[in-house]
Amino acid sequence: MKPKCYSVIIAGGKGTRFWPLSRSQRPKQLLKILSPKSLIRETANRIVPLSGRNQTLVVTVAEQLNALRKELRLLARKNFLAEPQGRNTAPCIGLAALEVVGRDPVSVMVILPADHWITDANAFRNTIRSAVEIAMHHDSLITIGIRPAYPETGYGYIVKGNSLGAKTGAYRVKRFREKPSVSMAQRLIRQGSLWNSGIFVWKASFLLELMQRYQPTISKGLEQIKRATAGKPLGVPTPQIRNLIAREYKKMPNISIDYAVLEKAGSEGKVITLEADFGWSDVGSWAAVHRMLPHDLNGNAGNGKWLTVETKNSLIHAQGRLVVLLGMQDTVVVDTPDALFVGNIRRSQEVRELVEELNKKGYGAYTIK
Repeated sequence: MKPKCYSVIIAGGKGTRFWPLSRSQRPKQLLKILSPKSLIRETANRIVPLSGRNQTLVVTVAEQLNALRKELRLLARKNFLAEPQGRNTAPCIGLAALEVVGRDPVSVMVILPADHWITDANAFRNTIRSAVEIAMHHDSLITIGIRPAYPETGYGYIVKGNSLGAKTGAYRVKRFREKPSVSMAQRLIRQGSLWNSGIFVWKASFLLELMQRYQPTISKGLEQIKRATAGKPLGVPTPQIRNLIAREYKKMPNISIDYAVLEKAGSEGKVITLEADFGWSDVGSWAAVHRMLPHDLNGNAGNGKWLTVETKNSLIHAQGRLVVLLGMQDTVVVDTPDALFVGNIRRSQEVRELVEELNKKGYGAYTIK
């Protein structure tokens, strides 16, 4: 790997679909649901061998900053950037690009969600190396596309355009398609479309240039922050700088990098997808966890102490007590010290709405701690 490559781990999500295990003070990226290490620790361990500790950054919201610094002690304090509030991924990635350009104006940045799972770390790093090489020689935005394993309706899809070369696995992006129906997902897969992993690679300076063009409000705020910091690290801001960032963030739209920049750049032929297969999942629900854990002969899986009798296709997460299921099917059970969740595993995407209902009905204390 050549120098001038920064890795940016985006870690501001709350992961409400993993209630009651996840809470606002214990977000999804800090959970240990697929290994003895938290999801963000696994992410850092995968990317640090490629970019190095000094060039690995984490962007999070202020309320999670201390917990993430504690979890990732291998990184220096100045490598943690704190957003005053979550405004989706466009302002977040813009802030990271500002820090990267301040450290090295010609560097490439790799954007990584903190809470995804990858089974083949070596294949992942090889893919990122290839993407960095492309980014170094092209003014393009690169998104890592995953060959679909099944017609998932919760993912975005990338429709491939012209190939950049038979041996590269890289294609111009023709268009993006968000969360299709099952029939549409099946059609997209037959056409060779890819899952959009949310892993991106590009020159930090090029991203800021496109921000200025497509998202002038965000760009203007970033420019104000740049002038005020005068090249000082954003990871150790003075109280005055924190107040300035908070003030500028309030003006920025709540918008994803996909809608803010990628879709617009894609329509102008400025987006490339690199096709990959390294065992990727966004771990977006309890159903996804069930799919990735080892199963018994009846399709049951779990963590902790559990037993099933005449039960099929179920997931059990038992932190302390023994949990026993009798005569159940398609069930998810998550047992924590202060709350028990039992639901249909096929509806696990709806846990987010369940958390909203808890807050409305006066049970907010069970979504915070």
